[in-house]
Amino acid sequence: MEILVTGANGQLGIDLVKELYKRGYNVICPSRYDMNLEDKDKIKEYIMNSNCDAIIHCAAYTSVDKAEQEKGLCLRINKDATEVIAICAKKFDIPMIYISTDYIFDGSKDEEYTEKDIPNPINMYGMSKYLGEKSVISNLDKYYVVRTSWVFGINGNNFIETMLNISKIRNKINVVDDQIGSPTYTVDLSRLLVDILESNKYGIYNATNEGYCTWYEFAKEIFEISNIDIKINPISSNEYKCMAKRPLNSRLSKNKLVESGFQLLPNWKEALTNYIQQRENNI
Repeated sequence: MEILVTGANGQLGIDLVKELYKRGYNVICPSRYDMNLEDKDKIKEYIMNSNCDAIIHCAAYTSVDKAEQEKGLCLRINKDATEVIAICAKKFDIPMIYISTDYIFDGSKDEEYTEKDIPNPINMYGMSKYLGEKSVISNLDKYYVVRTSWVFGINGNNFIETMLNISKIRNKINVVDDQIGSPTYTVDLSRLLVDILESNKYGIYNATNEGYCTWYEFAKEIFEISNIDIKINPISSNEYKCMAKRPLNSRLSKNKLVESGFQLLPNWKEALTNYIQQRENNI
């Protein structure tokens, strides 16, 4: 079985490709040049010639703050390219997994967000990913929309790496303490994505590591596991100036995963420990 993975050289893509190979799949990994997401004709041509049996669409514009200035580029990649890929998947009658985000929600809900809650993005990145979701759902029957959050993997620039790099040059740091969500390890998420692909249980799924924290609590755990002595000051989102608003609550309910027979991902603290160990082994 041939699986086409977009963004195969990205933070999630690299671990996903490893998991697919481990399970015996052949994986097609187009480069940015081979399948330029800003070139609709190139996307169509590549998919047509690939003869793939499924598509996992990981590639995306993910610069949340820059997206406020680069709205056109963000929409071309996250919405327009996704629609072209979905249309191709429909034409060849193959399933597609689309990776989405917690940022499709506005964060005003007091409880966990379920797959049935109505999205209301408050930044351009979230809006572009929501429009990507709609493109997939409106064009396909064989689709999986997988919403995840606060992703970290050994192959990317992520919050953990930012914290560790800052700790090398500072002895104190301010971290936002009023946004709550779930960190998600790419190794764990990759296993689940392949499980979902193999299930033929189409639809929308929330998928993160178990448990919740604020960015401040996440940072505290990072430094504690890494044995780094640094003073961390909790601050509000209003005190941390950035271009894009973030939802204060982006907790995602995973009840549907359980009801559909999938195994939940480990707690985020366990995932973080595994990440730090993997990171140290790679140094």
